[in-house]
Amino acid sequence: MAGRVAGKKALVTGAAQGLGAAHAWTLAREGAQVLLTDLNAAGAADQAAAINAELGAGTAFAMGHDVTSEDQWIAAIDAAAQHMGGLSVLVNNAGLGVPGNIETCTLADFHKAFHVNVDSVFLGCQKALPLMKDNQPGSIINISSIAGLIASDTMPAYNASKAAVWLLSKSVALYCAKRGWDIRSNSVHPTFVDTPILDGMASNHGMDKAVLLGKLARQVPLGRVGEPADIANAVLYLASDESRFMTGAELKLDGGISAM
Repeated sequence: MAGRVAGKKALVTGAAQGLGAAHAWTLAREGAQVLLTDLNAAGAADQAAAINAELGAGTAFAMGHDVTSEDQWIAAIDAAAQHMGGLSVLVNNAGLGVPGNIETCTLADFHKAFHVNVDSVFLGCQKALPLMKDNQPGSIINISSIAGLIASDTMPAYNASKAAVWLLSKSVALYCAKRGWDIRSNSVHPTFVDTPILDGMASNHGMDKAVLLGKLARQVPLGRVGEPADIANAVLYLASDESRFMTGAELKLDGGISAM
């Protein structure tokens, strides 16, 4: 039986692990071909090999990709054309957190947050659109964060960069719509999700991961931390034709935090 994104051709950044891997697997299982890219080329290749082992050769492809590099974005789009024959779904997932409050965050770290979290989305959208125009309907899905909508006193660089992704997504949506292209652009705003990032957070704070998960869950009205599938299923909806009338919107996946 055909899946919800059968025939779609998707590129997912930051796909070697965590949310990016979950997005790639979910799209592939629902019928899409997927190009997984990551700075960790070996990790992306391992995920692609596992997808092909389950779903058949030619379902997934992989390549190393520094999302802050214009030249490497051009190479990634060329790879999508070569391996999949086009591109109809772009998932700008790669990103990072930056420590430090307004007094302790260095200017270098602030710039790094924007370089990775925002420049990558700008470049991805810019370089992908020429190929996506030939593969309509298309969907651009930019992974922001609930921290791009709700501020914290401890993460100015992350707040500001993820907020930039939010409005950049809207600008791209209007640009495509006003040109009559059937290409949508939306942002996704998760809260805490149980990925390898939390392993590092637990280690940095010298606590067991289960203790950290409990602490984070108490901040969420639904009483739990998100699972990768919670976010990947939303990406699947945005990638599918089920969301053809949704563009320039933000999808909050925060367990109710923004309702408080």
